[in-house]
This record gives sequence, C-alpha cells and structure tokens, in this order.
Amino acid sequence: MAKKAKKKAGKSKKSVKKPAAKKAAAARKTAKPAARSASGLQSIAPGFTVNDAAASVAWYCDVLGFKTGERWENNGVYLGGEVISGNVKINLGQDDWKMGRDRVKGAGTRMYITTGPDIDQYADQIKSRGGTLAAEPKDEWGMRTFSINDPDGFKLTFMTAKK
Repeated sequence: MAKKAKKKAGKSKKSVKKPAAKKAAAARKTAKPAARSASGLQSIAPGFTVNDAAASVAWYCDVLGFKTGERWENNGVYLGGEVISGNVKINLGQDDWKMGRDRVKGAGTRMYITTGPDIDQYADQIKSRGGTLAAEPKDEWGMRTFSINDPDGFKLTFMTAKK
C-alpha cells in the first residue's frame, strides 16, 4: 500500500510539472530575442572612406559579386555609393583628403560577413574574377572562413558555420 501511495504522489508531482513546463516552453517560443526587444536593431551598413569611390564600387561588384545600390552625387561630382549582396550593404564614400592623402585606410578594421554554405565556391569565384585572397578557405573556431583585403586595405572575412 505504501508503494501505491508513493506512485500516486509521484504522478501528482509530474502532472503539476507538466503545465508549468508547457507554459515555460510557450513563453520561450513567443519571446523576442534579447537584442531586438531591447533596441530594435536589425541591420548594419558600414561606411568606408576610399581613395577612388568609382574604382572601389567597381571592385566590390566585379570581384566580390556585389550589385550597385544608391549612388551619391553633388553638383555632378560622384561622391560614392552603396554596394549590396543579399542583406549585406557597404557604403563607399570618396575621401575628401582633408585628413591628408597619405592617410592609411583600413588599419584596425575587419568586417566579418556570413555567407551561405558554398563558401569554397564563392572563394573560387572571387579568384576567377581577379581577386587575391589574403587567406585561403580554412576551418577555425567552428567556422569555415577566408579573407580578402579591398583596394584600400579594408579587411573582409567571409565565414559560414562548419558542417
């Protein structure tokens, strides 16, 4: 008889836990990610000041496969533009040389860009279009990555989760 009482007590505990567990699971499913609920941030579009905006836009399109987006001009003078690939946008603005023509660009800057699973194929496409990789595709930190430097020295690392 004591065994039956213990089983019943065990069953009643389980039935108490199930609704609480279901409520917690439902709350997790409907909860917004912390970053979005706190600030609403959804994307980023870095801006690089470049030596030759037209040449940089062309390089991002011709070598990396980006498409042109907005184009910026003032009184007929080209000031730069945006390049787009999927959800990735990069703004490339013409240097006005107020900080000197010998200013080093890209120092201390690296942009990490997540790609689809065909990262090796993408690296090969870049090389076939004349790009020179700074680092060939390799596995590190649970990712498959490769790197390239743009014409002004901005460092770009493309990465995807390892299979």
